[in-house]
Amino acid sequence: MNKIIYALLLLLITFFIYGVVTKQSNDQIKKEKRLPCQKKTVTFEKISNKHLIEKAVKALENNNYIIKSRIEQAIYMKSTILNHIDTKKADKILIDTINRYVNKESLSKEKLLIDYYILENDKEDKGKKGTNCKLYAGYLVFEFKFNNKLIYKIQTDFMKNDASDIPERIDCVIKSFTSLLHHSY
Repeated sequence: MNKIIYALLLLLITFFIYGVVTKQSNDQIKKEKRLPCQKKTVTFEKISNKHLIEKAVKALENNNYIIKSRIEQAIYMKSTILNHIDTKKADKILIDTINRYVNKESLSKEKLLIDYYILENDKEDKGKKGTNCKLYAGYLVFEFKFNNKLIYKIQTDFMKNDASDIPERIDCVIKSFTSLLHHSY
């Protein structure tokens, strides 16, 4: 009797672990690069809600979005990022980029929330391991949310300390998001 209970418990635990591992691998940030611009710097993306992608991309293309932004400065080293870019300038770059993808004005009440931040790479942080962590100037993290649900998240490095490559990285972010309509996942 104990052997049967033990075997059932073992089987149950195996199914549980298999389910967790399968879910994690399905939810994991995708490592393959779908677009050439994603190969220029380290870029990770994650699709969180496939069912709302079409509505979310259409909201962006219809100029129906809200922007929430911030910049996170280095703590352990002297921060210089605000000498080169601030949220007002970054938002303008984002809006100008989106305008290249906009088809028409929308009156829909459902808006896409573009929640993003720019993080300055803190090269003096003792928690960083290896010299590769000091090669990039910072990174951008964008979350696209529709109806209070996370649809898509992307993180991409920018390499230049003067932040001059941020417009190119923002363009890659928007291109990556809009290309979800034409990508099989």
